[in-house]
Amino acid sequence: MLRTICLRLMQMRGSAFAAACGMIVAMPTAAMAAESPRDILTKAAFNTGDKGQALQLIGQAIAAADKALAARPDDREAALQRGVAIGYRGKLTHSRTDVKASLGVFQQLLTQNPRDPEVQMAIAAWHLGAVDELGGFLARTALGARKDQGMSAMSRAVDLGGNRAFYPGLAALLQIRSDHGSVAQTRKLAEAAATAQAPTPLDAVVKRAAIAMLPALRANDGKAAAALALKLLPFGKLAG
Repeated sequence: MLRTICLRLMQMRGSAFAAACGMIVAMPTAAMAAESPRDILTKAAFNTGDKGQALQLIGQAIAAADKALAARPDDREAALQRGVAIGYRGKLTHSRTDVKASLGVFQQLLTQNPRDPEVQMAIAAWHLGAVDELGGFLARTALGARKDQGMSAMSRAVDLGGNRAFYPGLAALLQIRSDHGSVAQTRKLAEAAATAQAPTPLDAVVKRAAIAMLPALRANDGKAAAALALKLLPFGKLAG
């Protein structure tokens, strides 16, 4: 539609306006071509309300990460996002193989750099997300997920993460889902996220999520905060 409008306006205006319209039309294509696996996964996890579309985006992210790893086998970012994407795919398709494979990727990256806060948070989300979704016993027996390991990794991620909103913000969501009574601790994390920097789209998404939870937390309503957190975590917008 935008292209059609611009073509009509080009017929009415001079060459300078035509050139400007050409730039407008070209910009979305260039932006899409430049999307990284991280950006694609952020869109899939937080901005998509359709499971099929989410899976399609996850597939695109995996393909992009595979391409990057083929060119640079030691590309940490590509490996991390590939692990996240495989885990997301496993979550949506209920594939235990994918879910367990994603943890293997994170653990391998952790051996390379135990002080990597993103890897620590990925491990935290893996354990705590599985326990939240399946319950402690089933998550432990089916996947090997453990709440204590998730909480430990989450704490390390927040300590190592600096002033990025992503770490305390995601920690707040995971914390209140793990324990609806942990209002004070969750509020501290959410307030830290609310004032932290948001250098990436993912940071911005998680920062907004933390701010959205603050009214319930300040009202000491852990149950309401936990219910909201479920909608604010990855794929919380999916129907059903």
